[in-house]
Amino acid sequence: MIHAEFILNQINGLSYLSRYEGFYSQQRFNSTKKLIEIPLLKLTGSNLMITLYTDCTPNGFKISIALEELGLDYQVVDIDFSKREQFSSQFLKLNPNAKIPVIVDHDNDNYCVFESGAILQYLAEKTGKLIPRSDKKRLDMMQWLFWQTSGLGPYVGQLLTFAVALEEQIPTAIERYLRESRRLLSVLNGQLENKDYIIGDEHTIADIAAFPWVRILDLYPLPVELSDYPHVETWYKKLSEKPAYSKGVTIPPTAERQERLKIFRSALI
Repeated sequence: MIHAEFILNQINGLSYLSRYEGFYSQQRFNSTKKLIEIPLLKLTGSNLMITLYTDCTPNGFKISIALEELGLDYQVVDIDFSKREQFSSQFLKLNPNAKIPVIVDHDNDNYCVFESGAILQYLAEKTGKLIPRSDKKRLDMMQWLFWQTSGLGPYVGQLLTFAVALEEQIPTAIERYLRESRRLLSVLNGQLENKDYIIGDEHTIADIAAFPWVRILDLYPLPVELSDYPHVETWYKKLSEKPAYSKGVTIPPTAERQERLKIFRSALI
């Protein structure tokens, strides 16, 4: 029997697991214990394919966008960083690194995948979508996927940390991450010149990976302007209009800016 502080709700046609302190699975939880145990298996008789463990962060949005684009049935467990739920014993069984996103594929013996780049590759290979058929194109895509996970994401994330999220201003840190963020955005801008998508005319998981981190420039008062990178800006606006992207960045529901910063600060602790 699976015990948890979550019950299933329906929001906008999507299944969410929301927190509930009290009775669940005929067990009583003392609210002072803050017991967090995450359900790992799909409900009996459900057609559910994927459970996504996430929060409203760029890495989390990569996977909700991909799942929407692929049209897979899934439910969402919102991991609350402010309550340090990522360090619960059950979540650590899913990802010992205590980070979101994580998926459990109920269509594949409840196989668990963590790390956003690995999840994107897994979902693309599972469905045969958002991934090129030719070997060379696939390698092109993988290079840009790894470029995002090792470069654009970490540096824009650190810029957000030091320039906006932290109350203490450290000029040398801001300058370092600003300089490298600008360089990486220039690299992406050059790659997108005369292209609809990152590897050419084919929409892939490389685009999905980069989009939420470019979106950071549109959400927060960072010392870098999206308009300084016209090819990136055109690409970003085009993707923003795709239904999977506009919906994916609301799963889980996105808080207002100050609340997002509060969540982000909680993740730094």
